[in-house]
Amino acid sequence: MKIAMPYHQGRINEHFGISQEFIVFNVKEGKIEAKKVISSRGREHNHGGLAELFIREGVNVIIAGGMGPPMEFALKSAGLKVITGASGEAEKAASDFLSGQLVTSLVGCNHGCGEHEHPGHWSK
Repeated sequence: MKIAMPYHQGRINEHFGISQEFIVFNVKEGKIEAKKVISSRGREHNHGGLAELFIREGVNVIIAGGMGPPMEFALKSAGLKVITGASGEAEKAASDFLSGQLVTSLVGCNHGCGEHEHPGHWSK
């Protein structure tokens, strides 16, 4: 299994759509075996482009703080499991997910950019 998260200086980047890097954890037998940082430059707010990047990397699970409904729909449509409501250190979030301590919460795009605000938009 592979887990990806928006990444900035060791932590989950709270603004999923403009994250220029994602960390990918390779998991075997329930433990993190390896990790690498991948660039998403040029795919900012590109729902299909980000989904394609994750599929190409073999990612199964996305862990994020929050994201807008269009991004979540694109990722789920590509067959990815999406967990929202995470924050803090990326590796700890991955470990918490693997131990069953991290569960999704309905957190939408929580950065207040307003660019994809629409009826039905999630809020904190």
